[in-house]
Amino acid sequence: MSDNPLTNYVLAAAICVTVPAVALKLLKSSNLDRVPSVGYSYWPASYVSAFKYMSSAAQILQEGYVKYKGAPFKIPTLNRWVVVVGRQNLEDIKKATDDELSLVEAVNDTIKIDYLIGPAISSDPYHISLARIRLSRKLGLYYPDMKDEVHIAFEEILSLKDNAWKGVVAVATIREIVCRASNRVIVGLPLCRDPDWINLNARYAVDVALDANILNMFPKFLVPFVSKLLPNSAAGIKCAMKHLDPLIKERFRCMKEHGDEWSDKPNDFLQWLIDEKEECTTRQLSLRVLTLSFASIHSTTNTCTQALYNLAAHPQYVEPLREEVDAVIREHGWTKEAMVLMQKVDSFLAETLRLEGVLTTSVQRKALKDMTLSDGTFIPKGTHIYVPTYVFHRDSAIYENPGVFDPLRFFRLGDDGNESGRHQMVAMNRNYFPFGYGKHAWYGCIHLDVPMLTYASIHNSPGRFLAADELKTMFAHILTSYDVKFEDRVSRPASIYWDSNVIADPNVRLMFRKRTHD
Repeated sequence: MSDNPLTNYVLAAAICVTVPAVALKLLKSSNLDRVPSVGYSYWPASYVSAFKYMSSAAQILQEGYVKYKGAPFKIPTLNRWVVVVGRQNLEDIKKATDDELSLVEAVNDTIKIDYLIGPAISSDPYHISLARIRLSRKLGLYYPDMKDEVHIAFEEILSLKDNAWKGVVAVATIREIVCRASNRVIVGLPLCRDPDWINLNARYAVDVALDANILNMFPKFLVPFVSKLLPNSAAGIKCAMKHLDPLIKERFRCMKEHGDEWSDKPNDFLQWLIDEKEECTTRQLSLRVLTLSFASIHSTTNTCTQALYNLAAHPQYVEPLREEVDAVIREHGWTKEAMVLMQKVDSFLAETLRLEGVLTTSVQRKALKDMTLSDGTFIPKGTHIYVPTYVFHRDSAIYENPGVFDPLRFFRLGDDGNESGRHQMVAMNRNYFPFGYGKHAWYGCIHLDVPMLTYASIHNSPGRFLAADELKTMFAHILTSYDVKFEDRVSRPASIYWDSNVIADPNVRLMFRKRTHD
Protein backbone atom coordinates (compact mmCIF):
# COMPACT_ATOMS: atom_id res chain seq x y z
CA MET A 1 0.00 0.00 0.00
CA SER A 2 1.02 3.63 -0.46
CA ASP A 3 2.53 5.72 2.33
CA ASN A 4 -0.17 8.30 1.65
CA PRO A 5 -3.35 7.66 3.74
CA LEU A 6 -5.62 9.25 1.11
CA THR A 7 -4.26 6.95 -1.55
CA ASN A 8 -4.96 3.96 0.69
CA TYR A 9 -8.58 5.04 1.17
CA VAL A 10 -9.02 5.46 -2.57
CA LEU A 11 -7.44 2.04 -3.14
CA ALA A 12 -9.86 0.51 -0.68
CA ALA A 13 -12.77 2.10 -2.48
CA ALA A 14 -11.38 0.89 -5.78
CA ILE A 15 -11.28 -2.68 -4.51
CA CYS A 16 -14.95 -2.41 -3.57
CA VAL A 17 -15.95 -1.49 -7.12
CA THR A 18 -13.25 -3.12 -9.23
CA VAL A 19 -14.64 -6.68 -9.19
CA PRO A 20 -18.08 -5.79 -10.60
CA ALA A 21 -16.53 -3.20 -12.94
CA VAL A 22 -14.01 -5.64 -14.36
CA ALA A 23 -16.66 -8.32 -14.53
CA LEU A 24 -18.76 -6.10 -16.75
CA LYS A 25 -15.76 -5.29 -18.91
CA LEU A 26 -14.79 -8.92 -19.36
CA LEU A 27 -18.37 -9.92 -20.05
CA LYS A 28 -18.37 -7.52 -22.98
CA SER A 29 -16.32 -9.87 -25.14
CA SER A 30 -19.28 -11.13 -27.14
CA ASN A 31 -18.38 -8.84 -30.04
CA LEU A 32 -15.00 -10.60 -30.12
CA ASP A 33 -16.42 -14.13 -30.04
CA ARG A 34 -15.02 -14.92 -33.47
CA VAL A 35 -11.49 -14.14 -32.31
CA PRO A 36 -10.00 -17.21 -30.54
CA SER A 37 -8.79 -16.88 -26.97
CA VAL A 38 -5.80 -17.87 -24.92
CA GLY A 39 -7.01 -18.81 -21.47
CA TYR A 40 -10.62 -18.79 -20.35
CA SER A 41 -13.16 -16.97 -22.50
CA TYR A 42 -16.00 -16.36 -20.04
CA TRP A 43 -16.50 -14.75 -16.66
CA PRO A 44 -15.50 -15.52 -13.98
CA ALA A 45 -12.78 -17.85 -15.31
CA SER A 46 -11.49 -15.12 -17.64
CA TYR A 47 -10.67 -13.08 -14.55
CA VAL A 48 -8.31 -15.89 -13.50
CA SER A 49 -6.63 -15.70 -16.92
CA ALA A 50 -6.31 -11.93 -16.56
CA PHE A 51 -4.45 -12.35 -13.27
CA LYS A 52 -2.25 -15.03 -14.83
CA TYR A 53 -1.29 -12.60 -17.60
CA MET A 54 0.09 -10.22 -14.98
CA SER A 55 2.94 -12.61 -14.16
CA SER A 56 3.11 -14.76 -17.30
CA ALA A 57 2.51 -12.42 -20.23
CA ALA A 58 5.48 -13.70 -22.24
CA GLN A 59 4.42 -17.34 -21.94
CA ILE A 60 0.79 -16.53 -22.81
CA LEU A 61 1.81 -14.55 -25.88
CA GLN A 62 4.08 -17.38 -27.00
CA GLU A 63 1.32 -19.92 -26.42
CA GLY A 64 -1.15 -17.93 -28.50
CA TYR A 65 1.33 -17.36 -31.32
CA VAL A 66 2.14 -21.06 -31.59
CA LYS A 67 -1.41 -22.31 -31.04
CA TYR A 68 -2.97 -20.06 -33.69
CA LYS A 69 0.02 -20.08 -36.05
CA GLY A 70 0.53 -16.32 -36.05
CA ALA A 71 -3.16 -15.45 -36.53
CA PRO A 72 -4.85 -12.90 -34.21
CA PHE A 73 -6.08 -14.06 -30.81
CA LYS A 74 -7.53 -12.34 -27.76
CA ILE A 75 -6.44 -12.27 -24.14
CA PRO A 76 -8.18 -10.88 -21.04
CA THR A 77 -6.33 -8.25 -19.02
CA LEU A 78 -7.55 -6.69 -15.80
CA ASN A 79 -8.97 -3.70 -17.68
CA ARG A 80 -10.20 -5.03 -21.00
CA TRP A 81 -10.02 -7.68 -23.67
CA VAL A 82 -7.07 -7.19 -26.01
CA VAL A 83 -6.59 -8.58 -29.52
CA VAL A 84 -3.00 -9.64 -30.26
CA VAL A 85 -2.38 -9.44 -33.99
CA GLY A 86 0.13 -11.24 -36.21
CA ARG A 87 3.01 -10.15 -38.38
CA GLN A 88 0.71 -10.10 -41.40
CA ASN A 89 -1.32 -7.35 -39.73
CA LEU A 90 1.56 -4.89 -39.35
CA GLU A 91 0.78 -3.31 -42.70
CA ASP A 92 -2.87 -2.93 -41.64
CA ILE A 93 -1.68 -0.89 -38.67
CA LYS A 94 0.78 1.09 -40.76
CA LYS A 95 -1.84 2.01 -43.37
CA ALA A 96 -4.68 2.77 -40.94
CA THR A 97 -5.62 6.40 -40.43
CA ASP A 98 -5.72 7.99 -37.00
CA ASP A 99 -9.50 7.97 -37.03
CA GLU A 100 -9.43 4.19 -37.56
CA LEU A 101 -6.63 3.03 -35.24
CA SER A 102 -5.48 5.57 -32.67
CA LEU A 103 -2.39 5.51 -30.49
CA VAL A 104 -3.52 8.69 -28.74
CA GLU A 105 -6.80 7.15 -27.60
CA ALA A 106 -5.12 3.90 -26.60
CA VAL A 107 -2.69 5.83 -24.42
CA ASN A 108 -5.50 7.97 -23.02
CA ASP A 109 -7.44 4.86 -22.02
CA THR A 110 -4.41 3.52 -20.23
CA ILE A 111 -2.71 6.51 -18.66
CA LYS A 112 -5.76 8.78 -18.22
CA ILE A 113 -3.80 11.76 -19.54
CA ASP A 114 -6.81 14.07 -19.56
CA TYR A 115 -7.39 13.62 -15.84
CA LEU A 116 -3.87 13.21 -14.45
CA ILE A 117 -1.82 15.58 -16.61
CA GLY A 118 -4.26 17.69 -18.58
CA PRO A 119 -6.46 17.44 -21.68
CA ALA A 120 -4.30 19.90 -23.65
CA ILE A 121 -1.44 17.38 -23.73
CA SER A 122 -3.43 15.02 -25.94
CA SER A 123 -5.77 17.46 -27.68
CA ASP A 124 -3.00 19.85 -28.73
CA PRO A 125 0.35 18.01 -28.57
CA TYR A 126 2.29 20.85 -30.17
CA HIS A 127 5.29 19.98 -28.00
CA ILE A 128 5.79 16.84 -30.10
CA SER A 129 6.01 18.68 -33.42
CA LEU A 130 8.22 21.27 -31.73
CA ALA A 131 10.62 18.58 -30.53
CA ARG A 132 10.52 16.98 -33.98
CA ILE A 133 11.54 20.18 -35.73
CA ARG A 134 14.19 21.22 -33.23
CA LEU A 135 15.74 17.84 -32.50
CA SER A 136 15.52 16.00 -35.80
CA ARG A 137 16.94 18.87 -37.83
CA LYS A 138 19.42 20.22 -35.31
CA LEU A 139 20.25 17.30 -33.06
CA GLY A 140 23.95 17.84 -33.66
CA LEU A 141 23.72 21.29 -32.05
CA TYR A 142 22.43 19.87 -28.77
CA TYR A 143 24.62 16.78 -28.69
CA PRO A 144 27.66 18.52 -27.09
CA ASP A 145 25.56 19.58 -24.08
CA MET A 146 24.11 16.10 -23.62
CA LYS A 147 27.54 14.47 -23.97
CA ASP A 148 29.04 16.96 -21.53
CA GLU A 149 26.36 16.18 -18.94
CA VAL A 150 26.80 12.41 -19.36
CA HIS A 151 30.54 12.65 -18.71
CA ILE A 152 30.23 15.02 -15.76
CA ALA A 153 27.35 13.07 -14.22
CA PHE A 154 29.27 9.78 -14.28
CA GLU A 155 32.30 11.41 -12.71
CA GLU A 156 30.32 13.14 -9.95
CA ILE A 157 27.91 10.33 -9.14
CA LEU A 158 30.43 7.47 -9.19
CA SER A 159 33.15 9.60 -7.52
CA LEU A 160 35.83 6.91 -7.93
CA LYS A 161 39.13 7.04 -6.08
CA ASP A 162 42.36 5.91 -7.74
CA ASN A 163 41.96 2.32 -9.00
CA ALA A 164 39.57 1.15 -6.29
CA TRP A 165 36.33 -0.66 -7.16
CA LYS A 166 33.08 0.92 -6.00
CA GLY A 167 29.70 -0.80 -5.83
CA VAL A 168 26.46 0.99 -6.74
CA VAL A 169 22.84 0.04 -7.30
CA ALA A 170 22.74 -0.08 -11.10
CA VAL A 171 19.20 1.11 -11.87
CA ALA A 172 19.21 4.03 -9.42
CA THR A 173 22.63 5.22 -10.58
CA ILE A 174 21.85 5.04 -14.28
CA ARG A 175 18.47 6.73 -13.76
CA GLU A 176 20.11 9.72 -12.08
CA ILE A 177 22.57 10.07 -14.95
CA VAL A 178 19.83 9.80 -17.56
CA CYS A 179 17.76 12.41 -15.67
CA ARG A 180 20.64 14.84 -15.80
CA ALA A 181 21.54 14.21 -19.44
CA SER A 182 17.95 14.46 -20.68
CA ASN A 183 17.16 17.55 -18.65
CA ARG A 184 20.29 19.30 -19.86
CA VAL A 185 18.41 19.57 -23.18
CA ILE A 186 14.96 20.08 -21.60
CA VAL A 187 15.56 22.76 -18.94
CA GLY A 188 19.31 23.39 -19.13
CA LEU A 189 21.78 24.32 -16.41
CA PRO A 190 21.67 24.56 -13.43
CA LEU A 191 18.23 22.99 -12.88
CA CYS A 192 19.17 19.72 -14.59
CA ARG A 193 21.60 19.08 -11.70
CA ASP A 194 19.26 20.04 -8.87
CA PRO A 195 18.76 16.97 -6.61
CA ASP A 196 15.09 17.79 -5.94
CA TRP A 197 14.39 18.21 -9.66
CA ILE A 198 16.14 14.91 -10.41
CA ASN A 199 14.12 13.17 -7.71
CA LEU A 200 10.90 14.64 -9.09
CA ASN A 201 11.70 13.38 -12.60
CA ALA A 202 12.59 9.93 -11.33
CA ARG A 203 9.41 9.72 -9.26
CA TYR A 204 6.81 11.47 -11.41
CA ALA A 205 6.34 8.73 -14.01
CA VAL A 206 5.77 6.15 -11.28
CA ASP A 207 3.34 8.51 -9.52
CA VAL A 208 1.33 8.94 -12.71
CA ALA A 209 1.38 5.17 -13.21
CA LEU A 210 0.10 4.55 -9.69
CA ASP A 211 -2.73 7.05 -10.07
CA ALA A 212 -3.62 5.64 -13.50
CA ASN A 213 -3.75 2.13 -12.07
CA ILE A 214 -6.23 3.28 -9.46
CA LEU A 215 -8.39 5.11 -12.00
CA ASN A 216 -8.40 2.03 -14.23
CA MET A 217 -10.11 0.14 -11.41
CA PHE A 218 -13.13 2.46 -11.47
CA PRO A 219 -16.04 2.60 -13.94
CA LYS A 220 -15.60 5.36 -16.51
CA PHE A 221 -18.30 7.60 -15.04
CA LEU A 222 -16.45 7.78 -11.69
CA VAL A 223 -13.01 8.59 -13.13
CA PRO A 224 -13.44 12.41 -13.23
CA PHE A 225 -14.43 12.46 -9.56
CA VAL A 226 -11.85 10.00 -8.27
CA SER A 227 -9.01 11.70 -10.16
CA LYS A 228 -9.49 14.80 -8.01
CA LEU A 229 -8.78 12.74 -4.88
CA LEU A 230 -5.48 11.26 -6.06
CA PRO A 231 -2.47 13.11 -4.63
CA ASN A 232 0.52 11.70 -6.48
CA SER A 233 0.35 13.29 -9.93
CA ALA A 234 -0.92 16.59 -8.57
CA ALA A 235 1.96 16.78 -6.09
CA GLY A 236 4.46 16.23 -8.90
CA ILE A 237 2.95 19.03 -10.97
CA LYS A 238 3.02 21.37 -7.98
CA CYS A 239 6.69 20.57 -7.35
CA ALA A 240 7.58 21.14 -11.01
CA MET A 241 5.84 24.51 -10.97
CA LYS A 242 7.82 25.53 -7.88
CA HIS A 243 11.09 24.86 -9.72
CA LEU A 244 10.08 26.26 -13.09
CA ASP A 245 8.19 29.37 -12.03
CA PRO A 246 11.26 31.58 -11.39
CA LEU A 247 12.88 30.35 -14.62
CA ILE A 248 9.79 31.07 -16.69
CA LYS A 249 9.27 34.51 -15.16
CA GLU A 250 12.90 35.45 -15.76
CA ARG A 251 12.74 34.36 -19.39
CA PHE A 252 9.55 36.32 -20.00
CA ARG A 253 11.24 39.33 -18.38
CA CYS A 254 14.17 39.01 -20.79
CA MET A 255 11.80 38.73 -23.75
CA LYS A 256 9.94 41.84 -22.64
CA GLU A 257 13.21 43.74 -22.19
CA HIS A 258 15.19 42.50 -25.21
CA GLY A 259 12.66 41.06 -27.62
CA ASP A 260 12.77 37.52 -28.97
CA GLU A 261 16.57 37.37 -29.03
CA TRP A 262 19.22 38.27 -26.46
CA SER A 263 22.90 37.48 -26.00
CA ASP A 264 22.69 34.66 -23.44
CA LYS A 265 19.28 33.32 -24.42
CA PRO A 266 18.90 29.68 -23.30
CA ASN A 267 18.65 27.03 -25.99
CA ASP A 268 16.55 24.29 -24.39
CA PHE A 269 13.09 22.75 -24.68
CA LEU A 270 11.58 25.12 -22.11
CA GLN A 271 12.70 28.12 -24.15
CA TRP A 272 11.38 26.56 -27.36
CA LEU A 273 7.97 26.26 -25.69
CA ILE A 274 8.09 29.89 -24.64
CA ASP A 275 9.14 30.96 -28.14
CA GLU A 276 6.14 29.18 -29.64
CA LYS A 277 3.83 31.55 -27.70
CA GLU A 278 1.13 28.87 -27.61
CA GLU A 279 0.96 28.92 -23.80
CA CYS A 280 2.26 31.33 -21.21
CA THR A 281 1.34 30.23 -17.69
CA THR A 282 3.71 28.37 -15.41
CA ARG A 283 1.28 25.48 -15.09
CA GLN A 284 0.81 25.09 -18.83
CA LEU A 285 4.53 25.12 -19.57
CA SER A 286 5.33 22.88 -16.59
CA LEU A 287 2.95 20.20 -17.88
CA ARG A 288 4.70 20.17 -21.26
CA VAL A 289 8.14 19.96 -19.63
CA LEU A 290 7.08 17.17 -17.28
CA THR A 291 5.54 15.21 -20.15
CA LEU A 292 8.70 15.30 -22.24
CA SER A 293 10.92 14.71 -19.22
CA PHE A 294 9.25 11.54 -17.99
CA ALA A 295 8.99 10.42 -21.60
CA SER A 296 12.76 10.56 -21.94
CA ILE A 297 13.97 8.85 -18.78
CA HIS A 298 12.57 5.46 -17.81
CA SER A 299 12.99 3.42 -20.98
CA THR A 300 16.49 4.82 -21.52
CA THR A 301 17.36 3.91 -17.93
CA ASN A 302 15.98 0.40 -18.33
CA THR A 303 17.76 -0.26 -21.64
CA CYS A 304 21.11 1.12 -20.48
CA THR A 305 20.96 -0.96 -17.31
CA GLN A 306 20.08 -4.11 -19.28
CA ALA A 307 23.05 -3.44 -21.58
CA LEU A 308 25.37 -3.08 -18.59
CA TYR A 309 24.11 -6.37 -17.18
CA ASN A 310 24.93 -7.97 -20.54
CA LEU A 311 28.38 -6.37 -20.59
CA ALA A 312 29.19 -7.59 -17.09
CA ALA A 313 27.94 -11.09 -17.96
CA HIS A 314 29.92 -11.20 -21.24
CA PRO A 315 33.29 -9.54 -20.51
CA GLN A 316 34.84 -11.11 -23.62
CA TYR A 317 33.16 -8.42 -25.71
CA VAL A 318 34.65 -5.49 -23.80
CA GLU A 319 37.87 -5.28 -25.82
CA PRO A 320 36.38 -5.41 -29.35
CA LEU A 321 33.83 -2.79 -28.31
CA ARG A 322 36.52 -0.61 -26.75
CA GLU A 323 38.69 -0.88 -29.84
CA GLU A 324 35.84 0.42 -31.98
CA VAL A 325 34.98 3.28 -29.62
CA ASP A 326 38.61 4.32 -29.14
CA ALA A 327 39.23 4.35 -32.90
CA VAL A 328 36.08 6.33 -33.70
CA ILE A 329 36.65 8.90 -30.93
CA ARG A 330 40.29 9.28 -31.92
CA GLU A 331 39.27 10.27 -35.46
CA HIS A 332 35.95 12.05 -34.93
CA GLY A 333 35.88 13.11 -31.28
CA TRP A 334 32.75 12.97 -29.13
CA THR A 335 30.29 14.05 -31.82
CA LYS A 336 26.91 12.93 -33.05
CA GLU A 337 28.61 11.74 -36.23
CA ALA A 338 30.87 9.51 -34.16
CA MET A 339 27.85 7.81 -32.60
CA VAL A 340 26.62 6.76 -36.06
CA LEU A 341 29.97 5.08 -36.78
CA MET A 342 29.93 2.89 -33.65
CA GLN A 343 28.37 -0.09 -35.39
CA LYS A 344 29.41 -2.76 -32.88
CA VAL A 345 28.12 -0.66 -29.99
CA ASP A 346 24.87 -0.17 -31.93
CA SER A 347 24.64 -3.94 -32.47
CA PHE A 348 25.23 -4.65 -28.77
CA LEU A 349 22.41 -2.28 -27.79
CA ALA A 350 20.11 -3.56 -30.55
CA GLU A 351 20.58 -7.15 -29.36
CA THR A 352 19.88 -6.01 -25.80
CA LEU A 353 16.62 -4.45 -26.99
CA ARG A 354 15.72 -7.57 -28.96
CA LEU A 355 15.90 -9.81 -25.91
CA GLU A 356 15.28 -7.36 -23.06
CA GLY A 357 13.14 -4.65 -24.60
CA VAL A 358 10.95 -2.70 -22.22
CA LEU A 359 7.71 -4.45 -23.24
CA THR A 360 6.49 -7.85 -24.34
CA THR A 361 3.91 -6.09 -26.56
CA SER A 362 4.03 -2.86 -28.53
CA VAL A 363 2.33 -0.90 -31.33
CA GLN A 364 -0.69 -0.37 -29.10
CA ARG A 365 -3.78 0.99 -30.88
CA LYS A 366 -7.48 1.52 -30.18
CA ALA A 367 -10.05 0.98 -32.92
CA LEU A 368 -12.21 4.09 -33.25
CA LYS A 369 -14.57 2.40 -35.69
CA ASP A 370 -15.42 -1.13 -36.76
CA MET A 371 -12.81 -2.43 -39.18
CA THR A 372 -11.75 -5.66 -40.86
CA LEU A 373 -8.07 -6.55 -41.14
CA SER A 374 -6.58 -7.86 -44.37
CA ASP A 375 -6.75 -11.45 -43.09
CA GLY A 376 -10.50 -11.11 -42.45
CA THR A 377 -10.30 -10.55 -38.69
CA PHE A 378 -13.10 -8.25 -37.53
CA ILE A 379 -12.04 -5.60 -34.99
CA PRO A 380 -15.01 -3.91 -33.29
CA LYS A 381 -14.96 -0.27 -32.34
CA GLY A 382 -13.33 0.27 -28.94
CA THR A 383 -11.03 -2.77 -29.17
CA HIS A 384 -7.40 -2.44 -28.16
CA ILE A 385 -4.84 -4.27 -30.29
CA TYR A 386 -1.24 -5.18 -29.50
CA VAL A 387 1.66 -6.69 -31.41
CA PRO A 388 3.57 -9.48 -29.55
CA THR A 389 7.06 -7.99 -29.78
CA TYR A 390 8.49 -10.57 -27.39
CA VAL A 391 7.44 -13.39 -29.70
CA PHE A 392 8.55 -11.76 -32.96
CA HIS A 393 11.98 -10.96 -31.54
CA ARG A 394 12.47 -14.62 -30.62
CA ASP A 395 11.18 -16.16 -33.84
CA SER A 396 13.52 -18.95 -34.99
CA ALA A 397 12.32 -18.43 -38.55
CA ILE A 398 13.94 -14.98 -38.45
CA TYR A 399 16.83 -15.26 -36.00
CA GLU A 400 19.38 -18.03 -35.68
CA ASN A 401 19.53 -19.26 -32.07
CA PRO A 402 16.97 -16.61 -31.11
CA GLY A 403 17.20 -17.20 -27.36
CA VAL A 404 20.98 -16.63 -27.28
CA PHE A 405 22.44 -13.19 -26.60
CA ASP A 406 24.69 -12.54 -29.61
CA PRO A 407 25.89 -8.91 -29.32
CA LEU A 408 27.39 -8.77 -32.82
CA ARG A 409 24.35 -10.31 -34.51
CA PHE A 410 23.15 -7.07 -36.10
CA PHE A 411 26.70 -5.96 -36.93
CA ARG A 412 27.15 -9.11 -39.02
CA LEU A 413 23.75 -8.68 -40.67
CA GLY A 414 24.65 -5.14 -41.69
CA ASP A 415 28.16 -6.15 -42.74
CA ASP A 416 26.89 -8.93 -44.99
CA GLY A 417 24.60 -6.77 -47.13
CA ASN A 418 24.19 -3.32 -48.58
CA GLU A 419 21.28 -2.27 -46.37
CA SER A 420 23.15 -1.78 -43.11
CA GLY A 421 20.58 0.80 -41.98
CA ARG A 422 17.95 -1.93 -41.75
CA HIS A 423 19.86 -3.53 -38.90
CA GLN A 424 20.58 -0.47 -36.75
CA MET A 425 19.08 -0.01 -33.31
CA VAL A 426 16.65 2.67 -34.55
CA ALA A 427 15.56 0.61 -37.58
CA MET A 428 11.92 -0.32 -38.10
CA ASN A 429 10.96 -3.40 -40.07
CA ARG A 430 8.59 -6.35 -39.80
CA ASN A 431 11.08 -8.40 -37.80
CA TYR A 432 12.57 -5.83 -35.42
CA PHE A 433 10.72 -2.90 -33.89
CA PRO A 434 11.64 -2.12 -30.27
CA PHE A 435 10.69 1.50 -30.98
CA GLY A 436 7.39 0.61 -32.63
CA TYR A 437 6.21 0.38 -36.19
CA GLY A 438 4.64 2.67 -38.75
CA LYS A 439 4.05 6.41 -38.68
CA HIS A 440 3.70 6.48 -34.90
CA ALA A 441 7.07 4.84 -34.35
CA TRP A 442 7.71 5.01 -30.64
CA TYR A 443 11.00 6.16 -29.27
CA GLY A 444 9.97 4.14 -26.29
CA CYS A 445 6.96 2.24 -25.13
CA ILE A 446 4.12 2.78 -22.78
CA HIS A 447 2.19 0.47 -20.57
CA LEU A 448 0.56 1.53 -17.36
CA ASP A 449 -1.31 -1.50 -16.09
CA VAL A 450 1.33 -1.71 -13.34
CA PRO A 451 3.32 1.00 -11.53
CA MET A 452 6.03 1.09 -14.15
CA LEU A 453 6.06 3.77 -16.80
CA THR A 454 8.07 3.65 -19.90
CA TYR A 455 7.71 6.34 -22.44
CA ALA A 456 5.97 6.76 -25.75
CA SER A 457 5.88 9.24 -28.53
CA ILE A 458 2.26 10.00 -29.31
CA HIS A 459 3.24 11.21 -32.76
CA ASN A 460 6.07 10.31 -35.10
CA SER A 461 9.10 12.02 -33.63
CA PRO A 462 12.88 12.09 -33.57
CA GLY A 463 12.81 10.70 -30.04
CA ARG A 464 14.19 7.30 -30.90
CA PHE A 465 17.23 8.96 -32.49
CA LEU A 466 17.81 11.12 -29.41
CA ALA A 467 17.38 8.06 -27.19
CA ALA A 468 19.81 6.07 -29.35
CA ASP A 469 22.44 8.82 -29.21
CA GLU A 470 22.03 9.12 -25.43
CA LEU A 471 22.33 5.36 -24.98
CA LYS A 472 25.39 5.13 -27.23
CA THR A 473 27.05 8.08 -25.52
CA MET A 474 26.57 6.57 -22.07
CA PHE A 475 27.62 3.10 -23.13
CA ALA A 476 30.65 4.33 -25.08
CA HIS A 477 31.71 6.53 -22.16
CA ILE A 478 31.53 3.56 -19.80
CA LEU A 479 33.64 1.48 -22.20
CA THR A 480 36.34 4.12 -22.54
CA SER A 481 36.43 5.21 -18.90
CA TYR A 482 35.52 2.29 -16.62
CA ASP A 483 35.83 -1.39 -15.90
CA VAL A 484 32.53 -2.97 -14.88
CA LYS A 485 31.58 -6.19 -13.11
CA PHE A 486 28.84 -7.58 -10.89
CA GLU A 487 29.36 -7.08 -7.18
CA ASP A 488 28.09 -10.44 -5.94
CA ARG A 489 27.25 -12.58 -8.96
CA VAL A 490 28.66 -13.85 -12.26
CA SER A 491 25.63 -14.56 -14.43
CA ARG A 492 23.20 -12.02 -15.79
CA PRO A 493 20.17 -11.34 -13.53
CA ALA A 494 16.83 -12.35 -14.97
CA SER A 495 14.52 -9.52 -15.96
CA ILE A 496 11.29 -9.03 -14.05
CA TYR A 497 8.20 -9.70 -16.16
CA TRP A 498 5.09 -8.01 -14.80
CA ASP A 499 2.09 -7.56 -17.02
CA SER A 500 3.55 -6.38 -20.36
CA ASN A 501 6.60 -4.75 -18.77
CA VAL A 502 10.13 -6.13 -18.91
CA ILE A 503 12.04 -4.55 -16.03
CA ALA A 504 15.75 -4.64 -15.26
CA ASP A 505 16.26 -6.03 -11.75
CA PRO A 506 16.35 -2.84 -9.62
CA ASN A 507 18.33 -4.40 -6.77
CA VAL A 508 21.41 -5.63 -8.63
CA ARG A 509 24.67 -3.93 -7.77
CA LEU A 510 27.46 -3.25 -10.25
CA MET A 511 31.03 -2.37 -9.45
CA PHE A 512 32.95 0.33 -11.32
CA ARG A 513 36.57 1.37 -11.31
CA LYS A 514 38.60 3.66 -13.51
CA ARG A 515 39.64 1.86 -16.68
CA THR A 516 42.91 0.04 -16.43
CA HIS A 517 45.13 0.16 -19.51
CA ASP A 518 47.31 -2.81 -20.38
